[in-house]
Amino acid sequence: MSSGKILALDCSTDYCSVALLAAGAYIERAERAGQRHSELLLPMVDAILAESSFALRDLDAIAFGAGPGAFTGLRIACGVAQGLAFGASRPVVAVPTLLALAQATDAPRVLAALDARMGEIYLAAYETIDGRWQTIIAPCLCNPDAVPPLPGGNWFGVGSGFAAHGEKLRQHYARELGAVDAQAFPHARHIAALAHAEWQAGRAVCASDALPLYIRDKVAFTESERRAAS
Repeated sequence: MSSGKILALDCSTDYCSVALLAAGAYIERAERAGQRHSELLLPMVDAILAESSFALRDLDAIAFGAGPGAFTGLRIACGVAQGLAFGASRPVVAVPTLLALAQATDAPRVLAALDARMGEIYLAAYETIDGRWQTIIAPCLCNPDAVPPLPGGNWFGVGSGFAAHGEKLRQHYARELGAVDAQAFPHARHIAALAHAEWQAGRAVCASDALPLYIRDKVAFTESERRAAS
């Protein structure tokens, strides 16, 4: 098997990012997109392919940040990844966004949290064992006042969940939590790295089988729920 050329996309947060991993080197783009992911994503892909001189058919797999995260962003990234993969007859790797946050750190134990709005967070915990990430807490949606327990200590907190609810999380995990990076966001660079390992292990799938990881079924309060909460 070759060293692998992986194109990765992420639109799971306010940021839009694209990265190409080839021969251990990265070409990448990232921009705070707001609601402009659909406007920015394909031009970023085109720019990176032009810079690399690769065509889509030269790639080995296409990866995307599967979630959890912003619903519209997840659908955009998944749809674009599927479309590119179908057109180039390439497989797809769906990478959990919270795992991509963990990959961005140098810490062996990571508590990853993204702001899920509506007073909730997406949360997961990962630990490196024998050089590979192991899931300690599977990605879940929870209230910052009722988060699952963490084993042991010296966990590194990362993600926008700490920017939105850092005080509550620090109070709950006072004994377990160490340093925190509340500004980090899932980036296509780290999705590409994780996807490369999945591709090498033969776990890439056909485009039609690549699906977002939503976790939350409900995306907005009803009018009566908003009145009750006020």
